Amino acid sequence: MSVLDRFAAYLSGELGRSPHTVRGYLADLRSLLAFLEENGYRVEDLDVLLVRGWLSRARDAGAGRATVSRRVAAVRALTRFLHREGVLAADPGPRLSGPSQQRSLPTVLDEGQAATVLSRPSGDSPSDLRRHAVVEVLYATGVRVAELCALDLADVDRERDTVRVLGKGAKERTVPVGAPALDALDAWLSAGRPEMAAPASGAALFVGARGGRLGVRQAREDVHAYLRAAGADGAPHGLRHSAATHLLNGGADLRSVQEFLGHASPRSTQIYTHVSVERLRDTYRQAHPRA
Repeated sequence: MSVLDRFAAYLSGELGRSPHTVRGYLADLRSLLAFLEENGYRVEDLDVLLVRGWLSRARDAGAGRATVSRRVAAVRALTRFLHREGVLAADPGPRLSGPSQQRSLPTVLDEGQAATVLSRPSGDSPSDLRRHAVVEVLYATGVRVAELCALDLADVDRERDTVRVLGKGAKERTVPVGAPALDALDAWLSAGRPEMAAPASGAALFVGARGGRLGVRQAREDVHAYLRAAGADGAPHGLRHSAATHLLNGGADLRSVQEFLGHASPRSTQIYTHVSVERLRDTYRQAHPRA
């Protein structure tokens, strides 16, 4: 088994990384291994200077901050693995630093826009019912698209009105679901899923046109199509941003929102407080007599 094959098994099996992350890391690391080979080096020779040379070539070729940051993350994971396996005598990963990220405030729907978008008639075809349910559940629970696609029928608890979610790092959390999302799920399960289900569906809550589990790409297309039809701009992750911001605007504390979103650190959640402050400032400027 090659180094990358062993590393892929480590990422998905031990670290619980998503298939999307594994594919992205492997694509980056194939480029790194090709760079080493071109310059007469082996994996065992990997050090900070070689990695910096590879990253420099990527920047010269026009790679942006996000791409370079992802490559640094991929290399850090690889060198940690190789050091643990005894391939590298020392782990150079901690000495690598990526470019500073300019974090922009996420685009969110305000509460009125969300209510308007979600209350529009969605149609009664199986695909229409699925689109509506996907959008409602994403907004109601704040789950990531990949987490939504991984949901099984048994993950929906109608007695407690909750959904069990398997998040990053195989960490499980339980999040509440509101009545509108549950109504949309009921419509999908009673009139949509039975029409699209096939032996390949298994226990999947959401299924695609061929009956298999709904894929991330199709789920994203569902959201884009639904929002466009409602005359709104946005992306699937924007529904997660909107859910978090509306919770904070409604008085939820940061720790609760952190658990709701499945963030490992409160630092990841704090960006939503900035969104809320911006909303507050806009309201203040418009309404306060001495703004």
